[in-house]
Amino acid sequence: MHDTVILAAGWIQTGTGLGNDIKDLIFNVAIPVLCGAFVVIVGFKTKAPGPTIMAVIFAAIVWGGSANMDTLKDKTTEDITQYDGGNGGAGGQLTGPGDM
Repeated sequence: MHDTVILAAGWIQTGTGLGNDIKDLIFNVAIPVLCGAFVVIVGFKTKAPGPTIMAVIFAAIVWGGSANMDTLKDKTTEDITQYDGGNGGAGGQLTGPGDM
């Protein structure tokens, strides 16, 4: 009798672990560093306060959006569910005169 061995299970776990580590590295290190570099580069290239302030605002939006990805995902899911009429409703379509 042959024992069943799933060879891919270890690779899948390894890939998932690497994926999670890389994702954490991107969101917690790479994006903040790139946002900071963006602000510094714009500041040195333009030597003007206006573009530098706009670079800070844009970097803050990007950094904040990436830091709150779970919240944004949940909000998007809520919006889609609400548009679909609750729990998988009529796809946002009106079905009768009492719907308005």
